[in-house]
Amino acid sequence: MKLFHSDLFDLPLPAGHRFPIDKYRRLRERLQADEEFAGDDFIVPPAASDEQLALAHQASYLARVSRGDLSPAEIKRLGFPWTAAMVERSRRSTGATLAACRVALQERGCAANLAGGTHHAHADHGEGFCVFNDAAVAARVLLAEGAVKQVAIVDCDVHQGNGTASICADDERIFTFSIHGAHNFPFDKANSNLDIDLPDRTDDDGYLEQLSGGLREVFRRSRPELVIYLAGADPYHDDRLGRLSLTFAGLATRDALVFQTCRTLAVPVAVVMAGGYAREIDDTVAIHHRTVVTARRTFANVHHGTLP
Repeated sequence: MKLFHSDLFDLPLPAGHRFPIDKYRRLRERLQADEEFAGDDFIVPPAASDEQLALAHQASYLARVSRGDLSPAEIKRLGFPWTAAMVERSRRSTGATLAACRVALQERGCAANLAGGTHHAHADHGEGFCVFNDAAVAARVLLAEGAVKQVAIVDCDVHQGNGTASICADDERIFTFSIHGAHNFPFDKANSNLDIDLPDRTDDDGYLEQLSGGLREVFRRSRPELVIYLAGADPYHDDRLGRLSLTFAGLATRDALVFQTCRTLAVPVAVVMAGGYAREIDDTVAIHHRTVVTARRTFANVHHGTLP
């Protein structure tokens, strides 16, 4: 299973910043120490180009990001201080999702971006620690190339994928599904093709029941040739920004449900990590690690471009 990582490209943040940037390095190192993965499974992705980013973002926004011409209000909304390194890291993370999609399609299986899931980035602005919308960019690139005709974005981050919903609102080729906390950020939500709003403190059983029904609806209403899965760690009960009450076991079952559904329907999956803000960063890393391991085990017997 190919794992694309961009943590080697620095994202300089001030001391005490609440974004847990170190989780990406820790996740890669934990996976590299895992005997289930080989050294050549880990790949540094190419950066997304201006032409690729422009399929989901306005040229004026891309120019302001590249030049460092974001206004103080835009920087505040984004949540990151502007640096050239931030731009490069964001391009690499977006490129990682596109690369994972390409491998998943080629192998008719699963590949992962060990970051990504930047679903609050809109066409004309960044928001909520999201500079470029990696899932929307990857989907649009593959559609433009004719590699696929239909894509589904299955967003299981605890926060609604408002940027993704907004960018893809009029694109019938992309089906957007978001299952998230009803009373969490963003407070002005966009309309996905399918939204499931969950009350605070939703537990494993309640979440999994809603997700199962949601997945059935996704595949009833669309016929995707690729799923991009945002496997947020933030529905976890001890997440600082979560408000839901899932356990480690519940999150593992969530991942297995998504992967097994796609495998049964012979739909390749690119999985991205999305959010995770647990009080103990090792909890977030453990959840992401389990997601990747579950993906590998689910698709382990996919060979030579076919599913058994």
